[in-house]
Amino acid sequence: MRGSTSAEDPGPVLVRWLDATATAAEVGGKGLGLARLTAAGLPVPAGFCLTTAAFARWRSDGEPDAVPEPVAAALRQAHRDLAVDVVAVRSSATTEDRAGASAAGQQDTVLGVRDQDALLAAVLTCWRSLRGVRAVAYRAHRGLAEDGGAMAVVVQRQVDADAAGVAFSLDPVHGDRSAVVLEAVPGLGEALVAGTAAAEEIRVDRATGAVTPPVPVLLTAAEARRLAALVRRVEEVLDGDVDVEWCRADGELSLVQARPVTAAAPADPWNDSLGGDFLWTSTNVGEAIPDVMTPATWSMVQVFLRDAMATASIPPHVGWGRIGGRVYLNVSVMATLSRVVGVGEQRYRRLTAEVFGRLPPELEIPPVPVRRLAVLAAVVPMALHVLGEARRDARRLDGYLADHHARCERRHAEIAAVLEPGALGRLWTAVLEPEFHRVSWMLSAATRSSGASFVTTRYRLQRLVGDADANLLTAATGGRAGPLASLGLLDGLDALARGEIDAATFARRYGHRGPHEFELRWPRPAEDPDWLAGQLAARAGDPTHRDRLRAQREARDAAWQRLRAAHPVRARLLGRALTRWGRIARDRERARSEVIRYFGVLRAFTLRAGELTGLGDDVFFLELPELLRALAGEPPAARLAAGRRAVHAAYSALPPYPGLIRGRFDPFRWAADPDRRADLFLPSPRPEPVGGPADVAVRGFPGSAGVVEGPVRVLTDPDRADALRPGEVLVTPVTNVGWTPYFPRAAAVVTDVGAPLSHAAIVARELGIPAVVGCGNATTLLRTGDRVRVDGAAGTVERLGPDRAVSPGSS
Repeated sequence: MRGSTSAEDPGPVLVRWLDATATAAEVGGKGLGLARLTAAGLPVPAGFCLTTAAFARWRSDGEPDAVPEPVAAALRQAHRDLAVDVVAVRSSATTEDRAGASAAGQQDTVLGVRDQDALLAAVLTCWRSLRGVRAVAYRAHRGLAEDGGAMAVVVQRQVDADAAGVAFSLDPVHGDRSAVVLEAVPGLGEALVAGTAAAEEIRVDRATGAVTPPVPVLLTAAEARRLAALVRRVEEVLDGDVDVEWCRADGELSLVQARPVTAAAPADPWNDSLGGDFLWTSTNVGEAIPDVMTPATWSMVQVFLRDAMATASIPPHVGWGRIGGRVYLNVSVMATLSRVVGVGEQRYRRLTAEVFGRLPPELEIPPVPVRRLAVLAAVVPMALHVLGEARRDARRLDGYLADHHARCERRHAEIAAVLEPGALGRLWTAVLEPEFHRVSWMLSAATRSSGASFVTTRYRLQRLVGDADANLLTAATGGRAGPLASLGLLDGLDALARGEIDAATFARRYGHRGPHEFELRWPRPAEDPDWLAGQLAARAGDPTHRDRLRAQREARDAAWQRLRAAHPVRARLLGRALTRWGRIARDRERARSEVIRYFGVLRAFTLRAGELTGLGDDVFFLELPELLRALAGEPPAARLAAGRRAVHAAYSALPPYPGLIRGRFDPFRWAADPDRRADLFLPSPRPEPVGGPADVAVRGFPGSAGVVEGPVRVLTDPDRADALRPGEVLVTPVTNVGWTPYFPRAAAVVTDVGAPLSHAAIVARELGIPAVVGCGNATTLLRTGDRVRVDGAAGTVERLGPDRAVSPGSS
């Protein structure tokens, strides 16, 4: 008879089968959860619980080194009745899964138990773990009873899993309930649960069933959806958010544990720096997306980043995040990944300096605490898959990009023609979302198909001929591989001013680019006739950029002749590398431009959603899954958009954050500190500012060679860039394509954020304008009206004195 020790004298119940009625006091949190899932018909491996009564008998006997005989007898009999070859033995404490705390993972689990002697030893291991160091420390931290309550033990058939992991009915980091979050590792999942292995992260959207990434490595998309459906069923059974452990064998999914999610979401879901001690940088990505993003934009940017940077994560840690609503890259994650594949920290710093900026040598990169083999097991299959896809897509890149403009025009027309919300939601699922993934993958292909050559070619040149000639040799790519898309706005404005094209043609070809081109809430230049009229008026009399391009090509040819004369053999090899470099630069810029063109489609979709649902401008303060649910007829909470709008406004009112941030960063506290640094944030102690006193120099990267003197114009907003006068030195936190029309009137460009392959450096080199980038603190050490000498080859800006011709108040 199940559930009793004998027919004559039942006494305390020592064994409860998982299909029997039980209480948490008898079988602990884990046992109760499994019993409820079994009763609901979910796929739980067969098993039983050794109850807390057995634990009480062992404890009353003085916690001997053997299981008391009556308990051992009941355990052996249940094991025989279970009739399986291998079992898993798991602790199930009565203190698990309380409100505000989950002690799961603090007690032990024993896998691969094959005989009854090993089973008895495993039960003792579980019982003793209630008094283990981990469990006692956890209870003290949470204010729980020191003795940890009582302990049951779950014994189940062990599934011979080829993949396993955990699944959450909500995002465990941000508390977002729009998707089921799955984490998967090869084989058994215990290392993942214990925090000693990294996993592939897979998201299944609740509203649409869309799987991200669309082609997971360890599960098929269909399996991911089946697992997500199981998680949602568990959520119903346990009546709340859940954390589920699962495994797969021979294509069959099983649930081996389920518990309520008891840990609260972060205090500020707009700030991923609160999640641990990591180093973050805004260089590169912060140029493209300089604004505090609305929730709708952040939803789309995350999709883009997951596709374009698919291998830059160690789940659950991804290679990017938001800090105070602004996008940052997680240097700790990327450096840890590099270390795992054999790239030491110093080489990592050298290789990434071209793209992400030079890190101060004394600045530590805190690693992500993961084991190398676990990361390799999780990341290598994904990396091989992504590289294979990138090679395939690179062969299709030219044709795809050539057709993309017309494709986007068709989508604009289709979106405008939709008349009811459900149809717009279906258009997203069937057409827009797959196309968005595809164009993001094409940018990844344009970048990855070159391997590391895009960085190493410049590094080889620098060692051979120095920074100045290396910059010249990698400039003027238009003469080598075709026009650079970053100069598209300049090309279009010049052609319009010359009468070569009309305004409608300009809008179609170039009007998708601008200073806020990723932000869905901002109109594109093509949507704003006043923008175009203002540009033409402001540029009247400006020097043409075509003369600058011609002069820079001549300077490049001279640098090439110097290289050939000094190093004839190496010049032949480097000539081929430079031709390849130019093609890579062109393809990256073309693909990036088409991604932005598709963000215009996404803006049209979002605006139309606001019209059809009656939400209006509030749609920009909804995340994508919430927007899709609204299109399906489920309106968001009344105050949701208003609250997020207020948060967005509060963050947007702050000055730009430091380019480098380590640890937990509070933007409001930082902004209120009169001694704050604009270049670097460290929790403590406060370091001295980089670059020395303001009257000596500002230092950064050599961005574009040349020496000029002139008055400074400090500008922080591209919408006020028309204040820049010809011959002034533009000093700004960061530039992107929206600043490009103003470059020809600048004597030089100086930025806080940037690197040799950043926008400011690339465009300045193309136009032959001296540039110093990535200074960190130029906008705080220099003022409008200062007279400076900019040395682009040395990467320095020296203060000479004030220039009274400049009105400081006009910036």
